[in-house]
Amino acid sequence: MNKLVEKLPYWSSLTEEEKKMVSEAAVLRNYSAGSLLHGSCKGGSCLGMIYVVKGEVRAYIVSEEGREITIFRIREGESCVLSASCIISQISFDTQLTIVSDSEILIVPASVFARLTRSNLSVKCYMYELATARFSNVMWTMQQILFFRFDQRLSSFLLQEYQRTKDPVIHMTQEQIAQNVNSAREVVARMLRQFVSEGILEIRRGVIEIKDIEALEALTE
Repeated sequence: MNKLVEKLPYWSSLTEEEKKMVSEAAVLRNYSAGSLLHGSCKGGSCLGMIYVVKGEVRAYIVSEEGREITIFRIREGESCVLSASCIISQISFDTQLTIVSDSEILIVPASVFARLTRSNLSVKCYMYELATARFSNVMWTMQQILFFRFDQRLSSFLLQEYQRTKDPVIHMTQEQIAQNVNSAREVVARMLRQFVSEGILEIRRGVIEIKDIEALEALTE
């Protein structure tokens, strides 16, 4: 556990006493794909600050009609403080966190993280900087939904995955892509077929391969 807590972004800013407190309180939990990590379904519990050791987490909000809107993803080596919304009183919307792939999550309990933010200015600044960055992700998502055509949104997502992995082969189902671009699977399937007919993509079971990067980039303009 000691080696894991040292990966926390603010670890070097902690005093020896604070490091001891975090080391003793932090817990490492394993979650399987599809598990709910945080959200109103857990009774609005305040989980604390999370750090993804392995795997991926999807953050989303749910409308009154039950529609899910993905606002960002948290990957290996990244943190999230929206799961500690009881500490940040300015956060007034409910964010759900679901495990995308089997994951190991390091959790600093809300009570301990709250003590850190009160006693350590660096941790408090880190908390607000991370919350601000996540809010920027939310605004970007809203702009995509409101102001961009669907072919632009889909092509932009596929390019982001390519740039992230450096691999033109994207291992995702159409349902997973639909969740990430905030659309119905049928709409995604129809647009993917169009991209295939234009020679931009090739689709196999659970796999999408980008065949023409330049054509995909042109769609985002």
